[in-house]
Amino acid sequence: SGRRVPTEREQQIETLYRTRYSGFTAKHFHEHLVRDHGFSWGYTWTKVFLQSKGLLSCAKTRGAHRRKRPRRPLPGMMLHQDGSRHEWISGLDAMDLIVTMDDATNTIYSGFLVPEEGTGSTFQALLEVFGQHGLPLSLYTDRGSHYFYTPEAGGPVDRKSPTQVGRALAQLGVEHIAAYSPQARGRSERLFGTLQDRLVKELALAEIATVAAANEFIRDVYIPAHNARFAVKAEQEGSAFVAITGVDLAEILCVQEERQVGNDNTVVFHTLRLQIPPSP
Repeated sequence: SGRRVPTEREQQIETLYRTRYSGFTAKHFHEHLVRDHGFSWGYTWTKVFLQSKGLLSCAKTRGAHRRKRPRRPLPGMMLHQDGSRHEWISGLDAMDLIVTMDDATNTIYSGFLVPEEGTGSTFQALLEVFGQHGLPLSLYTDRGSHYFYTPEAGGPVDRKSPTQVGRALAQLGVEHIAAYSPQARGRSERLFGTLQDRLVKELALAEIATVAAANEFIRDVYIPAHNARFAVKAEQEGSAFVAITGVDLAEILCVQEERQVGNDNTVVFHTLRLQIPPSP
């Protein structure tokens, strides 16, 4: 056949996969072949070829059909935020990747690595997203202790005892929705499955060795490429993000605690005593 891939090209592709792209999925590998190596044959051929060489296993048979929750029709109606602990950078300990994405389009608005997920990382992500896009109608998260206070493990959240994150979202008028099962966070779970496969390999290809370099790469290179590849069009035109003017988000998306002023005009925060200067 005149359309047959030449034998020397097959050998080159097999060598590339074994030496540089080992572990990549067929689709991820094919994208690099087309973009970086001038490959013009189709994805299906790539997948079948890798399987024939024993480099990829055939996909498992699909299980029972389950109906997914419909997406929100407009960007900004619901955002998902979650963290995934993984060895993202070769040679470094596992870290948490904090991702904020849109339910309507699968667009990633923010992503960065931190030693451990918590209140600070949540505020950092929300400050990035809210500052750039405006306020969403709702935020969908798990029931981690920095998101919600849950009196009993695995039980319902206590809405009357908000965390710092809950207080800030309420102050901004953003509904905070708690997920009660991993299945309820299906889009986030599938996203992290993709990231644990692709992002780790892209960081290794770029020879990233530090957290600072990784976060810069994620922000400037990976997220734009990921959104171009995986984001979908919203069901409706427009946006549900609400513009905010005259509000200092950093004064709201932060830890706020009450203290009583002493007779000497000082307040105590943990072991630190702060003097209040004279004022009218």
